[in-house]
Amino acid sequence: MIEFKTIILQFGEQGEKTGWRYIEIPADIAQKLKPNNKKAFRVRGMLDSFAIEGFALMPMGDGKFIMPIKAEIRKSIRKEAGAMLTVKLEEHKDFKVLVPTDLQDCFDFDPEAEAQFNSLAMSHRNYFIKWIESAKTNETRAKRIINTVNAMLRKWDYNVMIREMRND
Repeated sequence: MIEFKTIILQFGEQGEKTGWRYIEIPADIAQKLKPNNKKAFRVRGMLDSFAIEGFALMPMGDGKFIMPIKAEIRKSIRKEAGAMLTVKLEEHKDFKVLVPTDLQDCFDFDPEAEAQFNSLAMSHRNYFIKWIESAKTNETRAKRIINTVNAMLRKWDYNVMIREMRND
């Protein structure tokens, strides 16, 4: 586990990242976590006293990476942009996205949709699964599963599916 201190930063006007709170992982630390890597990868560890698993480090160029810090974490550790944060990280080599049983049941009836789903990057599969898991009612969950299977058949990613649903 690699330990370092950093400051929580916030993007200004930066397209889709506008307003995000994040920490920067310097190139030398990123190289210790996953040598010779320039692509996004998953880590686990601690942000102050908050345990994390499966968090993505995203490349920002020059060997640097960033990790977005969600509101839930900031509330838990009682810190916002500008605050100092103690970070302990290691690569999360065995991170897996588990497909919910009810979604898998649908995929069992439609192997084409399952193949498309499995062709997505792990982080993109995770968007769909988190969306399904966050449903508050069984009816909403069922609709989200249907929308996910239909999106796979149309070869849509998560963002396209959400946009198309808003347009309907």
